[in-house]
Amino acid sequence: MDAPATTVGVVVPTHDRPELLRRTLRSILAQDTPADLDVVVVFDRSTPDPTLAELSSPGRRVRVVANERTPGLAGSRNTGILALDTEWVAFCDDDDTWAPTRLSAQLDRSRQHPDADVLTTSILVAYEGAEVPRLAGAAEVTHDDLTRSRMAMLHSSTLLLRRAALLGWLGMVDENIPGSQNEDWDLLLRAASRAPIQHIDEPLVRVLWGTSSHFSRQWETRVASLQWMLERHPGITVSDRGAARVFGQLAFGSAALGRRRAATRWARRAMGRRWAEPRGYLALAVALRMVSAEAVMSFLHRRGRGL
Repeated sequence: MDAPATTVGVVVPTHDRPELLRRTLRSILAQDTPADLDVVVVFDRSTPDPTLAELSSPGRRVRVVANERTPGLAGSRNTGILALDTEWVAFCDDDDTWAPTRLSAQLDRSRQHPDADVLTTSILVAYEGAEVPRLAGAAEVTHDDLTRSRMAMLHSSTLLLRRAALLGWLGMVDENIPGSQNEDWDLLLRAASRAPIQHIDEPLVRVLWGTSSHFSRQWETRVASLQWMLERHPGITVSDRGAARVFGQLAFGSAALGRRRAATRWARRAMGRRWAEPRGYLALAVALRMVSAEAVMSFLHRRGRGL
């Protein structure tokens, strides 16, 4: 077990989801670690609920603040980081929940790898009553892994980061990303460029997918953020598999927005890098109105997959 002197701050951005938020907070406060927890709930473009502080108990403080930075997830996360003075910072979205052992497993791993500044776990995807585990199949995740694949199991709600790294060499969450989409992928790529990410390949975080997600259908933002990622991380296009995946996502997003010409162009680029890339074919099917983007996404979500 981890030493009682360890301190962990938890940043929970929220926006008008009080019932889900309280469920999330209960799972955080039920962690089996003896580490002191400082939970900062950051209300983004909504009125803070001061009654949440009543959930506090010895060694388990809950605070409520308003997002003072860029509206959205990135600004909210950074507001929380700056409000903390803990050794570690963990993120949790307001519709996700943690298994009781999430933090203790990561803190145990951090003692085995004292130079590690970033740790993750795998996830359990919950969608329409079904739950599907998403595992990485590895105990470490490299920069090459993250350029070949987004590795969705390394979800933002699984991140545990040294606060000193966030304020130092790693940097905080980039608030320039359109709509705060892919902000966790950007952070992971930056971290992995220095050292492999220590990963607990157990589904210790339950991630709720579907209509509850504020980002589940924002195709305009998805397209813009992916283009931003290509500019920020050109290494993504070095790998044929990684390039085809992102080009296919851009094709699908363009098709969902009704931009047939752009969808066709991106689909061709995707299949030019990897002819078997399924996202390119799905994008063409949506562009030709053979199937709707919503139907494709629902099919994938039921199987615990994203685009």
